[in-house]
Amino acid sequence: MEYQTGNLDNQQLIQFYHSLLLPRMIEEKMLVLLRQGKISKWFSGIGQEAIAVGATLAMDKDEWIMPLHRNLGVFTSRDMPLTELFKQWQGDITGYSKARERSFHFGSKAHHICGMISHLGPQLAIADGVALAYQQRGLQKVSLAFTGDGGTSEGDFHEALNVAAVWNLPVIFIIENNGYGLSTPTNEQYKCEHLVDRAKGYGMEGIRIDGNNILEVYNTIKGVREYCIKNQKPYLIECDTFRMRGHEEASGVKYVPKELFETWAKRDPIKNYEAFLVEKNILSDANVLQIHAAFKEKIEADLRQVIETTSFMPSIETEVADVFAPITEKDILSIDQLDQPIVQHKRFIESISDALRASMQRYPEMIIMGQDIAEYGGAFKMTEGFVNEFGKQRIRNTPICESAIIGTALGLSLEGIKSVMEMQFADFVTVAFNQIVNNLAKSHYRWGQNADVVVRMPTGAGVGAGPFHSQSNEAWFTHVPGLKVVYPSNPADAKGLMIAALADPNPVLYFEHKAMYRSVEGDVPDAYYQVPIGKAFFVSKGTDATIITYGMGVHWAKKYQAENASIALTILDLRSLSPLDYEAIKDAVATTGKVVILHEDNLTGGIGGEISAWIAEHCFTQLDAPIMRCASLDTPIPFNTVLEKQYLANSRLHETMQKLLAY
Repeated sequence: MEYQTGNLDNQQLIQFYHSLLLPRMIEEKMLVLLRQGKISKWFSGIGQEAIAVGATLAMDKDEWIMPLHRNLGVFTSRDMPLTELFKQWQGDITGYSKARERSFHFGSKAHHICGMISHLGPQLAIADGVALAYQQRGLQKVSLAFTGDGGTSEGDFHEALNVAAVWNLPVIFIIENNGYGLSTPTNEQYKCEHLVDRAKGYGMEGIRIDGNNILEVYNTIKGVREYCIKNQKPYLIECDTFRMRGHEEASGVKYVPKELFETWAKRDPIKNYEAFLVEKNILSDANVLQIHAAFKEKIEADLRQVIETTSFMPSIETEVADVFAPITEKDILSIDQLDQPIVQHKRFIESISDALRASMQRYPEMIIMGQDIAEYGGAFKMTEGFVNEFGKQRIRNTPICESAIIGTALGLSLEGIKSVMEMQFADFVTVAFNQIVNNLAKSHYRWGQNADVVVRMPTGAGVGAGPFHSQSNEAWFTHVPGLKVVYPSNPADAKGLMIAALADPNPVLYFEHKAMYRSVEGDVPDAYYQVPIGKAFFVSKGTDATIITYGMGVHWAKKYQAENASIALTILDLRSLSPLDYEAIKDAVATTGKVVILHEDNLTGGIGGEISAWIAEHCFTQLDAPIMRCASLDTPIPFNTVLEKQYLANSRLHETMQKLLAY
């Protein structure tokens, strides 16, 4: 290897050696502990240390890095205490993830390291969001994200690079090309000669370098960092390297030809750099031995402090409490606290738009992102006029890449910036599912990082839009701890729930029924207020039967009541589906003893099944009849309006109510 020292002095070159050697020696100790059963899992970066170390040293310490499994050098180069790392790897309750995550599936905001998830691609888009935050604030900073050769096959790789290129974001994307995605060699992963060749397709610059040469990595990334800041553009770097151990230790290396190990052993990043320093008389052989001995002593000493995991009694209360970040913004009035407010008669769509506009004014850095939301105003004209008021930097048209935009939103949250992402239709959320349920939902529980993101979900049928623009998919997300799900039925609640969602530091999926946009009207207070998430509302209280519902179901229930004046109904509008207001549900059951759960979603797997089970378990003695569910058919939503009407739950409400009342 040729080492170009440039302007680096001998002290810096020696420090690089320290930074390079430490993760190798830690790993060697971890492999011993793994065999002894003292840690349960390990993903080895032996042979690849120069990339993680060189990249981290080239970055400012307050610039975010999105590492992966084999990037121990990122953590050690950011000076994370070994005792704390050892606790993490042993699953100690006092570790970074409070014993909830393994190996490198954790992050630390104090060290500007983002916690990874096993789905490798989504980390890339988070770097987009961080870079966008830097750019919005006029900071001379970049973000950096790692991926492997296998990860470049994921759609998230394409989306993240495309967004960074289109938005001119200062992001460094590093590909660690180590020859294998677990056991699949690169010739079965891609057909281009080199992965960096893809950079041109995104309109960005790229370079391929020797990933085992610490100085080449450092100098390249240092220069690329300056380029990204100066030009406000992303950059792709492919680092050639090799994984000297298995994907993880249990998988072994039998699939790797022996000669490859022999070839790459000669290119060991530590031995070669060490030989260079000795040859140039920067270090002596005695110095090398002293450094090794000092590191060994430190590793052993730190390990002795934490070799046994802390004994603890698990607490259900603690685990549940840590799923969500605490709400600190408590100065927003609840709708019930408004004293004779001035109201205006507004349509459903106008009330949501008002809430977004008021929140954009309250939070000067808040960003709204989505397809066609700027000059065009969105598919439903929800943000019409916003770009003139707030500018294109805050009202951002996006490419059609829902996954990357959700990841970008999480990246913004890392830097404390709120964002709203408009899913043009709720149906399209499927292509961003991973980001929502694995990144947004779990980040606080896993490593204490809130995800201050609202995803708007135009949903529902009744407009003849067919099976890909009409689905009710809210129940998918109520199963995922860490997500809040709201679904207003009227303009006043729509405004208050949106304001509450944006004040909440947790991810909120905000479902808004398309058919109600311009057909549902009501009085809306002019004030800035919230409808607390998790609080249901009694539309009416009767004695004959109870309908528990939300969204469009509220209007179906009210219409049924109006057409059947001889029946006195209790109608409970849930408003929030996660968390549910169980006290209100209990009260609604006790009021009549006869319950129908009504929703537009399909019967099987709908939220009605969960509510039914809870009522049966907790309110059984108050029931005078079986719990009944009235839901849409278990079929895709048809396009023809005659078929759609048959599909919807409302077509079976009368029959269901008659059956219940006759019981």
